[in-house]
Amino acid sequence: MQYSPLEPESENYGARGIAGLCRFGKQLQTAALGPTEFRDDQKVQMLATYFDTPFDPGRRLQHQIQERLIEAILDGVWPLHEPLPATRVFSSEIKVSRNTVAIVYERLVEDGYLKSVSRRGYFINERHIREQLNIRVDDHAKDILPTAEHPFNPQAFLTYSYAAQENISKPADWQSYPYPFIYGQLAPDKTSVARWRDCVRLAGTAQHAPTWIGDLVDQDEPMLVNQIIRRMLPQRGFRAEPDEILVTVGAQNALFLVAQLFCRPGVRTDMEEPGYVDTRNIFQSFGAELKYHPVDSNGMRVGDELKGARLVYVTPGHQSPTNVTMSMERRLRLLAHAETHDFIVLEDDYEHELNFIGAQKPSLRSFDRTGRVIHVASLSKALFPGLRLGFIAADRRIIRELRALRRLMYRHPSALDQRAMAIFLSEGHYDSHIRRQRKVLSQKWKKIFRLIETHLPTCQATVTTGGSGVWIRLPERIRAAELQSRAARQGLLIEAGDDRYFSPNSPRNRIRLGFGAIAEEKMEPGIKLLGQLLADSR
Repeated sequence: MQYSPLEPESENYGARGIAGLCRFGKQLQTAALGPTEFRDDQKVQMLATYFDTPFDPGRRLQHQIQERLIEAILDGVWPLHEPLPATRVFSSEIKVSRNTVAIVYERLVEDGYLKSVSRRGYFINERHIREQLNIRVDDHAKDILPTAEHPFNPQAFLTYSYAAQENISKPADWQSYPYPFIYGQLAPDKTSVARWRDCVRLAGTAQHAPTWIGDLVDQDEPMLVNQIIRRMLPQRGFRAEPDEILVTVGAQNALFLVAQLFCRPGVRTDMEEPGYVDTRNIFQSFGAELKYHPVDSNGMRVGDELKGARLVYVTPGHQSPTNVTMSMERRLRLLAHAETHDFIVLEDDYEHELNFIGAQKPSLRSFDRTGRVIHVASLSKALFPGLRLGFIAADRRIIRELRALRRLMYRHPSALDQRAMAIFLSEGHYDSHIRRQRKVLSQKWKKIFRLIETHLPTCQATVTTGGSGVWIRLPERIRAAELQSRAARQGLLIEAGDDRYFSPNSPRNRIRLGFGAIAEEKMEPGIKLLGQLLADSR
């Protein structure tokens, strides 16, 4: 088999092409000089360094072998004129089954990295690799490329700096903390993980694939919308038609869409204090004029101070971050003010299912008779927070506008994820998951209040009816941010509440303990440690 050196016109490459050819070019040149004989043991040794690291038992073995072989091919360590090691030799060297290696080779042939030659074996597909690396830059273009003499300053072009906002900060490695009282994360439910995997696999079959292969443009997966209407909304106390539902990439994306539609400079937007930082930042980014309303044991205070607002954001189910539930009297009063003073209510019901005392309270949307309530919910927060699926239920005229806006942003959420979620809901897995979550979290909820009473006698915990976190008032002289730093050094992860307040001279002695992710047996030693840190502060 003969190979020719690079054609003259192939010598002009961009950055990616140059980087690739630096690795692969030597093998192209070696191939042009003629074949070189290698023993099987030498061939395998050339790949050995790519398999020194042990395989990850949590990932599929075939995928890991394929990744490492592709890396070796692109690094140019294998001669083009020599077949890859025989499956028997290679499998013995890396200590896997011969069938596994054979499957990987066939997949690399399908993907174009290898080519199969009858009776000789598997060879690197030179043409395919060169097509990937061959990014040309015309000679005349090189003369007008920009230089460092004219540096670029992106800050001069920004109309608003999102990076400069004060954001909620949580360690990415929170799982490495012995006592992670972090809010917004959950301990993995192995049963739900297995059932979700089955639903994703089922969604990928020939029966369901036609529903997500094509572009939905601005539409949602009909099966998921139907499941939301049939299974989710009745628990929240209201009904809706398909054109009154919009699927989003999580509840936060829903909040952003609503804010973009209704917020602008000069438009007053009211919200709770303490409140959800990201929502405050979203409203600010669109130039809204913000007004804050205090929260007590019955939720946000509602009165004539709401006059003049155009949008009022509330978290009535479990107020963020205090977790208190808005009383029925205040819910009805809020809706009355909305009609009297002509404003829209943005209801964030992100944690509706996690109520442990009494019956579930109906949502604000269930009492809405004028179409002023925009109901935002999460499909994934209580299931898998990283899944990022949610929905909006609102007046069809509002949904029509939001749908057109969403189309400009990302058209629609993943249709595959939507179909998998629809299957998950239809087969009853979501309801089963919520029952298990409620059982586990209710036990933790009861326990953490007992532990606070026992080990944190100088602190005051806000009484709630459920949720996955507890809001705590520290002694007046204790500063939450300092306590958070000292606790982290001891492996105890807590959340200072400073950034949940937006007005000047706000309290600085509030913390939140999330108990969704921490193992129940770690709760008591963690709370004891927190009590010791508080005692040391005194």
